[in-house]
Amino acid sequence: MFNQLGIIGCGLMGGSFALALKRAGLVKRVIGYSKSPSTTERAKKLGVIDVAAESALLAVAGSDIVLLAVPVAATETTFKAIRHLVEPGVLFMDVGSTKRDVVDAARRVLRERVASFVPAHPIAGKEQAGIQHADAALYNGRQVILTPLPQTAPDLVQKATDVWSAIGAQVLKMTPENHDSAFAAVSHLPHLLAFAYFSAVVNQPAGKDFLSLAGPGFRDFTRIAASNPEMWRDILIANREEVLKQSQRFRHTLDALEHVMRGGNADALEDLIRGAAEGRAGWQMGAPRTPPGGR
Repeated sequence: MFNQLGIIGCGLMGGSFALALKRAGLVKRVIGYSKSPSTTERAKKLGVIDVAAESALLAVAGSDIVLLAVPVAATETTFKAIRHLVEPGVLFMDVGSTKRDVVDAARRVLRERVASFVPAHPIAGKEQAGIQHADAALYNGRQVILTPLPQTAPDLVQKATDVWSAIGAQVLKMTPENHDSAFAAVSHLPHLLAFAYFSAVVNQPAGKDFLSLAGPGFRDFTRIAASNPEMWRDILIANREEVLKQSQRFRHTLDALEHVMRGGNADALEDLIRGAAEGRAGWQMGAPRTPPGGR
């Protein structure tokens, strides 16, 4: 059991982590900080946190586990605010959807104290953000990717593994580089495509009329286009090299489909569609036995 959890960023992810630890009996007290005092006050009223901290540094003081649940673009600033209290033996984690930029920021700012940092990416979330949507079951049955550095203390990696496992998550380990490459393909590019596709439809002269006819397929395909704009701006900029590589792969495949359509080659088109359909039918969501870059 932890004596105190410090949450920096009292939103959906941080709040859900706090509730999950409380429900599992893993923490005695939760102290939280957000830039908006009204957010921490609401978190306290909802029972997500026990004490509202006036600064990120005060959220760390006295904590033996700390979760940075801030936008990836704010990670370096947050490290600078708390680095004087990053002590050996205290477990520091984040929940960022990109990892190379987070790891680079940790190395720059924390230096030798980086041994206390275990980068993490929980594959969980909701369409609705905010502390009011925090859910103790958010991480149950979901994957959490850890991308520890060579300098990360092994006992803290194990402690991070244990705490995520205790709240129902399945823990995998990858290098930061392989993490960002993989998630550019299966998360970041799909969001980019959803943003582009929905914009292309709605901005046509008859776009609103088209939307009135849309059914479940369109709803499911475009659901993630409603995601948080600020968060996805940061993710796509932070991982732009890998996302652009995946975008090129997608363009090549789309070009191949368009080519056979232009030529009226029905058999070739059916073959391309069948390859995708059979691949999708045989895919099951879950952890690969050996994740890319796993260790």
